Parts: sequence; structure tokens; C-alpha cells
Amino acid sequence: MKKILVTGGTGYIGSHTVVKLLEANYEVVILDNLSNSSMEVNERINFLANKRFDFIKGDIRDKKILESIFKKYQIGVVIHFAGSKSATESDINPLEYYENNVIGSLNLFKEMLKADVKKIVFSSSATVYGEPKEKKCKENFPLLPTSVYGKTKLIIENILTDIQKANHKWKIINLRYFNPIGAHPSGILGEDPKNIPNNLLPFLTQVAVGKREKLLVFGNTYNTFDGTGKRDFIHVEDLASGHIAALKYLEKVDEINMSFNLGTGKSYSVLEIINAFEKCSGMNIPYEIVDKRLGDISELYADTSLAKKILGWQAKFNISQMCEDAWRWQKMNPEGYSTASS
Repeated sequence: MKKILVTGGTGYIGSHTVVKLLEANYEVVILDNLSNSSMEVNERINFLANKRFDFIKGDIRDKKILESIFKKYQIGVVIHFAGSKSATESDINPLEYYENNVIGSLNLFKEMLKADVKKIVFSSSATVYGEPKEKKCKENFPLLPTSVYGKTKLIIENILTDIQKANHKWKIINLRYFNPIGAHPSGILGEDPKNIPNNLLPFLTQVAVGKREKLLVFGNTYNTFDGTGKRDFIHVEDLASGHIAALKYLEKVDEINMSFNLGTGKSYSVLEIINAFEKCSGMNIPYEIVDKRLGDISELYADTSLAKKILGWQAKFNISQMCEDAWRWQKMNPEGYSTASS
């Protein structure tokens, strides 16, 4: 049986996906440089799935490591998560993001070509749309990313398109995530930002456990019912299931190069998220309204009809479940993977 190479497999979304892959009896090889994760994740994946897998500590920018993996293992498909992921940070360190995300991906694709591995599920992002004029975002909208992070994702999508045009045997699915939140329902896997969180939920849960003083809410003058920005938040478990659906579809078709939105198709404001979290946790979350961030728009949510029609996938978790699971993870792991209480 050929193995699945999962780059960035100990990261937030990658680790949840690896658990589902193992539970579905796929054989997995993880490549991760641990820049935004921990070796502890491997132990927890093994505990949850009760299956063995291979882990290689390494970087997709390292051609020798990539070459050795494709020589050692019979890889059938790649799920490509590896890459730097902060839109804010990307605009401060553009060269780092272009090198890590784009050059690293090029190295990966070259080694795939040499090893005759022509199936890939790529971890893209809704940031490729930039600031769309319509709230409900469809896959055929103009791709005009505003952050360097979003630009790197679009460049990689374009590279894959050109590869597939040159060789129709390549089978490619890009999954454009909206706003991942939540954690494994067990509380054993979750999001563990290395530094100050860039995203709403991990910042909010860190406030709840006393790690941060208060939540910063960026703007309250948006054209929404409560003035705060509205986004499509999706449970990480639903995202992981989306990768399984994409993988199964790749196995059925002879040729494909498609992009799919992964979201719930609903939007929630920042204040709605705070209220939902307070209800499920019983905690009071102090927050402060601060200036809007450049590039933030009033409202955005996914049109998920294509993923439902083609992949047979749709999100199942509601916002209460997302908040409950995120809170369970943070309570059980107040300092993340480094000093877990359970």
C-alpha cells in the first residue's frame, strides 16, 4: 500500500487530519520542521488513532530530505500543509514567506515529479480572494490577495495549475480554508500558537485561562448588525474531514485541477463569538475595542455548494461546539503542548 506524505503534519490542521487519515487506515509519513508545533503532537496523534506512522523532522526547503523521503517510501499522494501562515507577519517578513511557502513548495513539486508522484491536496486559503465585493464568496471570484501570505498561496495554486497544464496526469485539489477554530473533541489536540496569537479564538481562550489580560477587538464600525467584523468560522475537525473527502475524490477521477471553499456558509461577528464562548465556558471575557486592521472587511463567508456537490462534503459542527472544543483544549493544556495538565 502506498503511503501519504503529509507536510506540516504536526501543525494545527495537519495533526487533526493525520488522525483522521490513520483512523481511515491510510499509511502516513509526516514531514515537519516543528517551527510551529511540537514533538509532543506525534505522541498524541498515536494515542488518539492507536496507529503507527513515520515522522521525519525536516524542512520542505531541504531538497536532500525531500529526495530521501521519496526514495525511501512508496508515496502515492501528498497532502501539503507546510508553510508559514500569519497574514500580519507575512507583510512584515515578506522574503521569509516567499522563501518558505513558494520556494519550499517548488522543491516539493520537483521531487514529486522525479518520483512520479502526481496527486496532491494543497492547503490553500480564503485569503486568495483578497477583499471580494460580495459577502458570499464563490470559487470563481477574482483572486486578488492583499497580504503576502495570501499572495504566496495564490502563487502556489498557479504553479500547480501550470504543472497540470503541462502534464494532465497530475491530479490537484486546492482547499481554500476560511477561519479554522476548535480542537479535537478529546481536548488532546488543539491550536498552540508559539507567540501572541494572530487569530480570534486562541487569543480569546488564552484570556479565559488568564494568560492574556484582555481580548482586542479590531473595530466596531463595520457595516454589520453589531459593528464588528463577521467571518465564516469552521471547526478544525470539519476541515480535516474535508481533506479525507478530497483524497477519496482524487482516487476516483482520472484528471482534476479544482479549488474548493471549506467553510460553514455562515458568518458570525466577533461579539457573537465572544458571547458563544462565554455561554459554553461560564467565563467573562474582558475586551477592548481598538482600531481596525488594514485590509479587514465587514463580512465574508463561503459558498460551499461546490464542495458539497463534487466532494460530498459539508461542515457539521456549530459555533457552540467549536467554542466548547476550543475551551476544553485550552483548559486541559493551559500552556499548550509544553506543560499539559492531561
